[in-house]
Amino acid sequence: MIIFERFPQQPGVYLFKDKEYQIIYIGKATCLRDRIRSYFGKEQQNDLKIHSLLAEHESINYITTGTEIEASLLEAHLIHKHQPKFNVLLKNGQPFLYILFTKDKPPTIEIVRNKKKKGTYFGPFLHKMKARSVYNFLTKTFRLSLCNKKIDNGCLAYHIGTCAGNCRSDFDANEYRLRLQLAMDVLKGNDKEYTKKIKEQIEVYSKQLAFEKAQHLHEYLTNLDYIFRNIRLRFSPSKYSADVYIALNPFEQFHEINNPKIQDPQPKEQADASALEVKLQQFFKLENPVYTIDCFDISHFQSSSLVGSCIRFTDGKPDKNKFRRFKIKTLDKQNDYAALQEILTRRYKDKKNLPDLILIDGGKGQLNAIKKLGLQTICVSLAKKEERLFGDLFPEGIQLDVKTEVGKLLIALRNYAHHFAISYHRVRRKKEI
Repeated sequence: MIIFERFPQQPGVYLFKDKEYQIIYIGKATCLRDRIRSYFGKEQQNDLKIHSLLAEHESINYITTGTEIEASLLEAHLIHKHQPKFNVLLKNGQPFLYILFTKDKPPTIEIVRNKKKKGTYFGPFLHKMKARSVYNFLTKTFRLSLCNKKIDNGCLAYHIGTCAGNCRSDFDANEYRLRLQLAMDVLKGNDKEYTKKIKEQIEVYSKQLAFEKAQHLHEYLTNLDYIFRNIRLRFSPSKYSADVYIALNPFEQFHEINNPKIQDPQPKEQADASALEVKLQQFFKLENPVYTIDCFDISHFQSSSLVGSCIRFTDGKPDKNKFRRFKIKTLDKQNDYAALQEILTRRYKDKKNLPDLILIDGGKGQLNAIKKLGLQTICVSLAKKEERLFGDLFPEGIQLDVKTEVGKLLIALRNYAHHFAISYHRVRRKKEI
């Protein structure tokens, strides 16, 4: 039985998997809970594709995103990478487009699918028509199209206002570069001023009863808004690398993201594990390397089925004999601070077996709660919002760099503990139901 409440009411990507843990379908949603629920509604029972998908699937995982656009971009990336059998679109070719300002002589503006040339890229964009519409708008507005002709008086396209004029013998390359820079400035974020100018021109056309011109500008405005929102996102699949890993392998052997070497038992790879342990030592300014890490999380649903989890990693590997699940005994309603104090007290009741580092899923308040226990080891907390890390070295929190090995590791550990807690919570809820 699927408990739909375990899916958040946020935008994101969901993954159907079969009994072999293979991804068979990937989709996006504005609201994950509503979208997943819709697959099991009566109106879908006559859809052969959905019927086959539900018959073959064994589990559903998800990844939350900040916006619906990010969900669309992440969906496209994952479909292209994993090629699920029930997906039809986005499997072939490069799904993304970029607007490129090249470093050629003279420089040009192009719309491309791959980052092969040197230059400044804007994107990625998923909707081809919208991206090309903005590209055409910029080239026409700033007169950036270059031709391959040589005519002293200029080609026909020059005289109708579309060619930049490089066909003429008196072509002013400096002026052309200035116009190219103006187009780049538009995409760099000067969207409010530019949007205002377009709206003013739409009003002028409307007063002149030039409705067709006004409609064309309105379409450009809509597409520009899409482009600006994409650019502001600065989307990169690596931003979700930790969450993607957990969604793909929520309860299997953990591998440090993008660095599988630390899981290889060969001596050389063990040296790499030591290197990561030293990086943790340097990051937290400790006297010794970080060999053991415990990570805790609390899970509940509307203050019911309160549970906690603890996962331990030793030398970069999950030490599953020391994983723990806790049913909260002293509380009958939600209190994350008290719940954390309870499970840490039970976990370290003899004050022994302490790890080199304790990582809590939470923020400053959760960290202050466990510090009251007086455990003689380093304690930090990691809040999902902005991936902010709190500890003695950074009492007001610092934002982790998700591109570094330390950042990716701590985020992945936090997420692993979170999913481990959710799995136990689901078991408890199922029993209660």
